[in-house]
Amino acid sequence: MEQLLYKTLIYLHVISVVASIGPFFLLLLTMKKLRTASPSILPSYLDTFRYTVQLSKHSGHVLVGSGILLVLLGPWTWTTPWIIMTLVIMFCSLFFLARAFSPTLRKFGEEDADREKLVGKLHRTVWIYLILLLAMLWFMVVKPGIWV
Repeated sequence: MEQLLYKTLIYLHVISVVASIGPFFLLLLTMKKLRTASPSILPSYLDTFRYTVQLSKHSGHVLVGSGILLVLLGPWTWTTPWIIMTLVIMFCSLFFLARAFSPTLRKFGEEDADREKLVGKLHRTVWIYLILLLAMLWFMVVKPGIWV
């Protein structure tokens, strides 16, 4: 029974990773649309960004919760190098996510907003966040023994 619980937690952990990372790749496709969208359509594209960030945040809660349980129930300890590195990157990404998207998305509503500049900033922000998320994923999958 314990083995089934542990495997179910791994499955939940992986699904939450997919839900956290996957939608950001779709946002990359939305960038072109943001550049040319008419004022009447623009809010729907911006809502897509907001919903993606919300999905990532909520998936992150499941990800963290299942990760904690996996460490508590599994063979790994909190001092394992790949867990420490994942946690360091996770805390960096939390601070980044908190400040990365919302202020830029709000600026689209301003009359004198430079849309091209804002889209460029969003594009960079999406890539930086993806790199952070993919770095965490790399540590979780590869489990390198950085220092031992």
